[in-house]
Amino acid sequence: MNKREFLKTAGALAAASALGRVARSKQAAMNSNTARTNWAGNLTYSTNNLQAPATVDEVRAVVRNASQLRALGARHSFSAIADSTREQISLERLKEMTLDEKARTVTVGGGVTYSDLAPWLNAKGYALHNLASLPGITVAGACATATHGSGLRNENLATAVTALELVTGSGDVVKLERGKDGEQFLGAVVGLGTMGVVTRTTLELLPTYKVAQAVYQELAFEELGRHFEKIFSSGYSVSVFTDWRNRTAEQVWVKRRLAEGDANQWDHEMFGAKLATKKLHPLAGHPTESVTDQLGVPGPWYDRLPHFRIGQTPSSGQELQSEYFVPWEHGWDAVQAVEKLHEKVGPHLFITELRTVAADRLWMSMAYHRASLAIHFTWKPEWSAVRQLLPLIEAQLRPFAPRPHWGKLFTLPAAQLEPCYTQLPQFRELAAHFDPLGKLRNGFVRANLYAG
Repeated sequence: MNKREFLKTAGALAAASALGRVARSKQAAMNSNTARTNWAGNLTYSTNNLQAPATVDEVRAVVRNASQLRALGARHSFSAIADSTREQISLERLKEMTLDEKARTVTVGGGVTYSDLAPWLNAKGYALHNLASLPGITVAGACATATHGSGLRNENLATAVTALELVTGSGDVVKLERGKDGEQFLGAVVGLGTMGVVTRTTLELLPTYKVAQAVYQELAFEELGRHFEKIFSSGYSVSVFTDWRNRTAEQVWVKRRLAEGDANQWDHEMFGAKLATKKLHPLAGHPTESVTDQLGVPGPWYDRLPHFRIGQTPSSGQELQSEYFVPWEHGWDAVQAVEKLHEKVGPHLFITELRTVAADRLWMSMAYHRASLAIHFTWKPEWSAVRQLLPLIEAQLRPFAPRPHWGKLFTLPAAQLEPCYTQLPQFRELAAHFDPLGKLRNGFVRANLYAG
């Protein structure tokens, strides 16, 4: 199946609510006769054959017996990266969490989500360096796709990985460690599901800390451009939200990490934007129960770094998402390039979020060797229109060598992706080493990594 066909599949929208979809998809994890969709309902998986082993030995048996297989996490990818026409494997029953206080690490099973892990760690006095805006994603899936969180000095979530346990394409168990396996480790952490089924992940930890969050409203683009670095440096994590209308950022979310004795004072204005006096949702008019606390009120790291609270549905779920990473030093130029399309983009958009990610050394990370500005689009569920808009956005961003988020929707051809990833030839060799028969590849992987 070619890329165009996969994108058509990704555009098949479901009408059910997110809560209903999530409940059905969890039930379907144990029922191979039930058609399943991703979280947003824009993708119906191409097979009903889903295995849910309870042990690593059972995972090995599933992998050995499969002819073609893809691992499925929390179903939050909008792209077809986890799809399979033959068989999928869910590790949602592998939920162990083991703390090593001496090494200051935690090892988690392949089914553990950040919603499971973060409160458990905090209760024991530990924390992670960063979290994504949605905490309900699996650790293994987030790391495999370089999912990121935000912060000029914060690397993506996968950079916390110190060790991986994989079941390779032949069914063997392999452990890779940061300090021992060098380049193999750097290539395998953001493995895009091609190296093996990740059964355990070990993460480095920090002492627990608190974060306070506040929101500023109505930041003029002229001020955003004039003070770009200052604004994104104003907190540990900063997100700028815009719908591209009126050359204005409607909201700026600033999350500040607090040390003991910090004053926790907030200016009432940021370059003309006013400090909000009530809690806000990124989408105007949406109820705020799902949103993490704001107004400068300190709270635990896991209840402030995400935009949405654990156990809450952030929105209706009926949406599409795309995201492109450009070099930080060209960030404002890239924003201006996209802004030229505001009349075309606006009618089909819920919101755009601008956020930053520090450079890392993981081969297939979108921030590999370059600090990045991420331009994230949350679209209305109008795939026919969005499919026409994405090539226009990609053309505007092409001078900046954009790297799309692997788990979100894009139309960039492999020939344009390949120059952005200098380690791609070595990545293919590493994938062939761990999966010589290619049973862990799917149409998405072949179209984007092998068709250049």
